Amino acid sequence: MKKLALILISMTGLAATAQEIMTPELLWKLGRISPLGISKDGKNIIYKVSTPSMDENKSNSEFYSIPITGGKAKVIKEHESLIIDKNTSKDGKWILSNKEVKINNVHGKDFYPELEKSDVQIYNALDYRHWDTYNDGNHNHVIITNDKKEEIDIMKEEPFDCPQKPFGGDEDYIWSSDGSKVIYVSKKKQGTAYATSTNTDLYEYDLTSKTTKNLTENNLGYDVAPQFSPNGDLSWLQMKRDGYEADKNNIIVRHKGLDINLTSNWDGTVDSFTWSKDGKKIYFLAPVDGTKQLFEVNFPGLTKIAVHVQQITEGQFDVNQIIGFHENTVLVTQSDMNHANEIFSYDLKKKTWKQLTNINTETYSKLSLPKVEKRIVKTTDGKDMLVWVILPPNFDAKKKYPTLLYCQGGPQGALSQFYSFRWNFQVMASQGYIVVAPNRRGMPGHGVAWNEQISKDWGGQVMDDYLSAIDDVAKEDYVDKTRLGAVGASYGGYSVFYLAGIHKKRFKTFISHAGIFNTQSMFGTTEEVFFTNWDMGGAYWETENKLAQKSYKEFNPITLVNNWDTPIFIIQGAKDYRVPMGQSQEAFQAAQLKGIKSRFMLFPEENHWILKPQNGLVWQKEFFKWLKETL
Repeated sequence: MKKLALILISMTGLAATAQEIMTPELLWKLGRISPLGISKDGKNIIYKVSTPSMDENKSNSEFYSIPITGGKAKVIKEHESLIIDKNTSKDGKWILSNKEVKINNVHGKDFYPELEKSDVQIYNALDYRHWDTYNDGNHNHVIITNDKKEEIDIMKEEPFDCPQKPFGGDEDYIWSSDGSKVIYVSKKKQGTAYATSTNTDLYEYDLTSKTTKNLTENNLGYDVAPQFSPNGDLSWLQMKRDGYEADKNNIIVRHKGLDINLTSNWDGTVDSFTWSKDGKKIYFLAPVDGTKQLFEVNFPGLTKIAVHVQQITEGQFDVNQIIGFHENTVLVTQSDMNHANEIFSYDLKKKTWKQLTNINTETYSKLSLPKVEKRIVKTTDGKDMLVWVILPPNFDAKKKYPTLLYCQGGPQGALSQFYSFRWNFQVMASQGYIVVAPNRRGMPGHGVAWNEQISKDWGGQVMDDYLSAIDDVAKEDYVDKTRLGAVGASYGGYSVFYLAGIHKKRFKTFISHAGIFNTQSMFGTTEEVFFTNWDMGGAYWETENKLAQKSYKEFNPITLVNNWDTPIFIIQGAKDYRVPMGQSQEAFQAAQLKGIKSRFMLFPEENHWILKPQNGLVWQKEFFKWLKETL
């Protein structure tokens, strides 16, 4: 009897364990992996794991090494010497780095030294603030240092940046194959011209002549991510059109003086790329069919061999980073909607996967996971639209569930098998909500035309796509049609504000984070003006510009506020200068004055994202608290 009792207790314990679900608190305990590269001896992968600490309100990091063929990971104290340093010249005499250099006078004390306690900032042009910081007159410059610690600022006195602010790193500069030159990325515009253009170029600095030349002067869009092939050919990513930040991204190779576009005839856009060791192929990552996958394209040089793009991997996951190669395998990171990034190897011949790291495997093994289904919905213009439907753990089709329409940001951001630490579908579904995530117009991975259709049409076909998705899923018996909500951030927040004016009582609640509420004031206060110029079709004062006027009138959520009749939760970071705080303030004020149940959550020290652990957990708690109150 005792033995039977022990077995029953054990089984009960297993059942209880199996019923555990992902919670906001658990989400903020997960480790987040960042691969750093392959060790010099080619035997190990070096990576970093950052783990949030609620007590310290920051993330703490440890560094690891794991055999490239799999095995046990070990903690390492020092990692820099283990990896080939791309910033050291071929002869070992010079090191590339970057630092901020004061170039422009901005502060009151810059102009009036005797008034050193003044906190004035004076600007004569745009680009006075960017993402979450104000321009203080400092610019990132590429620095070359020799073994005597002597420095050369190769951008001396230039009011330009490399790395590019705010997201650029040392991937923005590289040595030439022979180590005699430095190639770097910069947008050599300033002030208003900087804020209205995307025209970054590749520049070449010659160490001997100390001269700089523009290598991509003829291209007016983005030129980024320079790499040299094993055979010494310069390659990079290129967008063609100035002002269009979501243009098709192509791989360009400069071979024997000619620029060869390897992906011009392929109907997609490239995220990142790396060369094969023999220089005959390029492997790249790109969104496709609601996922991100590994592709390859051959490099024929100037021969008559045709260029051919081929998809290498397929499945319900995202391949997020190419780390390197080992024999017949490519080393990458992979995620899906139920699992954060881990390092995997993929055998190119056998077409098989092997998981190498297990940062969060034990945690996930204890959870009942949501089910992620792919659904095809017919749009109002007769197209097939992929929709991800995420069902709660232990889903029972005989029950009815509250359902959330998730509106993706961007507006041209891929809605793939990503694993977000804020907009986390696993957490949402685990709290008992069905999540409907449509790959609506404006999503890369479904052809260039599908991706581009959203520009200048923010309130048009894409809104029909949203409603087609939620209406189609709501036909299922397991959806509680009286408990539908819509949630989203950035353009997704705009979508929420717009849907609030046209939904005709479909939804019972809304949540908008950093949403655009007034397209006219957005144009007047956002910092990267090229974005609004392109996507709105021009400025609001261009009265003869029909596309622009449609954006500022018909497609402006503020014009639909009289139709608002549904509770709305509005969230904003005060240091968000992409979608400035006034957008959320205007929306909250309108809701309050109309007597609509509404809440405003402001993060004074956060930007377009919520990055601090305690703030992130408050975000999650308030998100679900609002849904519990209103849905």
